[in-house]
Amino acid sequence: MRDWDDAYANSAHIPGSDKMPAQWAERAAAYRAGLKDFRADIAYGAGERQRLDLILPDGDSKGLVVFVHGGYWMRFDKSTWTDLAEGARHHGWTVALPSYTLAPAARISDITAEITAAIAKAAALVAGPIRLAGHSAGGHLVTRMLCDDSRLEGAVYNRIAGTLSISGLHDLRPLLRTKMNETLRITMEEATCESAALHLPRGHSPVTAWVGGGERPEFIRQSDLMANVWTGFDVPTRLVVDPGLNHFTVIDGLKDPSSPITARLIGLD
Repeated sequence: MRDWDDAYANSAHIPGSDKMPAQWAERAAAYRAGLKDFRADIAYGAGERQRLDLILPDGDSKGLVVFVHGGYWMRFDKSTWTDLAEGARHHGWTVALPSYTLAPAARISDITAEITAAIAKAAALVAGPIRLAGHSAGGHLVTRMLCDDSRLEGAVYNRIAGTLSISGLHDLRPLLRTKMNETLRITMEEATCESAALHLPRGHSPVTAWVGGGERPEFIRQSDLMANVWTGFDVPTRLVVDPGLNHFTVIDGLKDPSSPITARLIGLD
């Protein structure tokens, strides 16, 4: 029988991963210190973690990028990832990074609702097209915005020009077999409802599933699944397996204005 804990154990297969969270936080803080226009802790709800940050470009804004962080819905917040905004910000996009209530204080379905509210709030503050991006659990959350049961208002949904799910999780049912479900408390009913790959798409907004070629096979499978299934419903999808990158290095390109992943995020390719 397959070891599902190992299938999702990214850190166990990446040397030095125990030191990375502190490094990410340090880099993000240094980046914030150098920003000309940074707006922190904008409330999108009453909860303590229902806050988002906005990183504005130097000139006029071309539109809104929303980046949703990962951490298996259990770890991290927006402040760890600020520097990932640079690629899009450099090209004139305003970038929103929301935090959300973590499990076990919130169920995954609750977090989906929070991200819906966060996107609505950011969309009310920033005009123009919207591009969504999320990493790992964040990839799950942004693809959920595109499902047939999405609670985004039509005026917001219709502005979504593209979604980039980076190492995203799109079928949550295997997580029921992991030890982390002691914290997540996912039932089969919730796992089915919260799996984008098991939904019909709401419309035809383009989706890219981007994953590192050096990741755990399960993440490559999940990305392939998302791109494959929604292609059958006439959604423009693309699967990109980025050679040699692991679950953590795969997002580094978002900091680089000239990287392929940044180009994909903002629609330059």
